[in-house]
Amino acid sequence: MPVFDWLRRRREQRVLQQRPIPDALWELVMLRHPFLQRRSAEDLGELRRLATLFLDAQRFQTLGPLTLTDEMAVTIAAQACLPVLRLGLHWYDRLTGIVVRPHELAVAGEVMDEDGVVHQHDDVLAGEVNYAGRVLLSWNDVQQASELATMEPDAPVYNVVIHEFVHLMDMRTGWATGLPPIEDRDLRRRFAQVLEASFEAFCDRVDAGEEDVMDEYGTEGLDEFFPIASEAFFVRPHALREVDAGLYQVLAEFYRQDPAANRE
Repeated sequence: MPVFDWLRRRREQRVLQQRPIPDALWELVMLRHPFLQRRSAEDLGELRRLATLFLDAQRFQTLGPLTLTDEMAVTIAAQACLPVLRLGLHWYDRLTGIVVRPHELAVAGEVMDEDGVVHQHDDVLAGEVNYAGRVLLSWNDVQQASELATMEPDAPVYNVVIHEFVHLMDMRTGWATGLPPIEDRDLRRRFAQVLEASFEAFCDRVDAGEEDVMDEYGTEGLDEFFPIASEAFFVRPHALREVDAGLYQVLAEFYRQDPAANRE
């Protein structure tokens, strides 16, 4: 084993032994997030390991009248680590910090229409990833995602933590395009083909007013459709597989996970 790998593993073991997530806290977070609780014992063991290492490596910051608690940090870490469960934390090498606000962030912007007229608009952001690698999250929306998944299981999936960290994966080597940097050429080609076809079909369903497991915000473009589809893949995998089996399959190949194999 190369010396670098040996040192990394030794350090990880030290972190896992000296700063473990307490059992009661982990169980509480799992209880409040049923889609996590449904995973296999093997998946949950690896998720807890990654979340422990994630918490040790990452810097959290709060803005406004908000105090970060251990429960908040573990809640974010557990969901952030789910997409990289079988890929590894190195997919988050660009991450430089996590900022948690009490509520959404209002930002002003402008857009030019096809006639060249510039329109001013205000956007409300529940989360954001900037190109310096910093993730911004609204704690209100993090909590809301858990409540919606429990109280409104048939509503379109909403999970701001998964959404923003999938954006971060997409941006690993550059701009967010909806096509993450996949090394396998065949998978990259099929991923691009399936994602584009599924995006077009999804937009058609939204235009027709059909209900869907994916939030209509995914119609904004492929760069938003990829994280929106990923939210559904992790939170309501059976529903996503039913509405678009091809999309589910290519996401399963990319993430190296099959969440629909677990009980609903």
